[in-house]
Amino acid sequence: MQSLRIIAGFTRNIMQWGALLVFVSAAIALALSTLLAALGILPWLELPLSYGGAPVADAGLYLQVGLTVLALGLCFFLPTNLRVLRLENSHRSFQIGMQDVARAYAEVHAADRRSTFQLSSEFDAVRERLAYLRDHPDLSTLEPQVLELAAQMSHISRELATVYADEKIDRARSFLKERQAEVELFNDRLEQAKAISNEMKHWLHGVELEESVAAAQLERLRQEMFEIMPEMGTERTVPVAPEFAEAAERKKGEKLPETDRTTDIDNTVVDMPKAAE
Repeated sequence: MQSLRIIAGFTRNIMQWGALLVFVSAAIALALSTLLAALGILPWLELPLSYGGAPVADAGLYLQVGLTVLALGLCFFLPTNLRVLRLENSHRSFQIGMQDVARAYAEVHAADRRSTFQLSSEFDAVRERLAYLRDHPDLSTLEPQVLELAAQMSHISRELATVYADEKIDRARSFLKERQAEVELFNDRLEQAKAISNEMKHWLHGVELEESVAAAQLERLRQEMFEIMPEMGTERTVPVAPEFAEAAERKKGEKLPETDRTTDIDNTVVDMPKAAE
């Protein structure tokens, strides 16, 4: 039944607007044709009409002028009809629409979240919200029932508006923005630390590689030197056995013979150069 009522109302609106359009078009056409006929550009309407058995002269002219005057006179009633149609469309036969209630409630709840209303008692709080809705420029065309229902709903949800007040929401958003900025700064520093760590790791690897190459070159140089030292007439210093070293230590305090005073006993044998050939 609700759908049938909606379809019937929609069809009625279309027919009303269509009738208005046809009537305005007919009035404009009659006025133009009468004006052109009076100027001699178009002929007058011809109509064979008799009254009391006698023909009426210029009956078409009188009929055309009368219809034109009637159409122009009815045009003055069109603004009233248009206002009635606009009123019906805006108020929808004075029935409460949930969309209007939701829109009014959204406005008054947003005002409540901004701490606009200060009265605490139920009657005063509802009256304050109702006055706010009545003074709102976008809600002035709504029915009083809609505004009253939205005001009552806003009073019921006042605790929710207090919890989610705009000031608290802004403070929470600011806090989250600061936390997000700190996290982004920490991530940037972490990326820098990772880059430095990777750089130091590659650097250490390069240094160790260079040290290993240098050690290998030094060992090779030693081997080459050991190979060419006999040819140069030199030999390596050979460590003395432990028992000979102890004997040398005991004899350090003793008086050496005359022939051996020029040399001291040591725990190593010094390489002697070979005689030149």
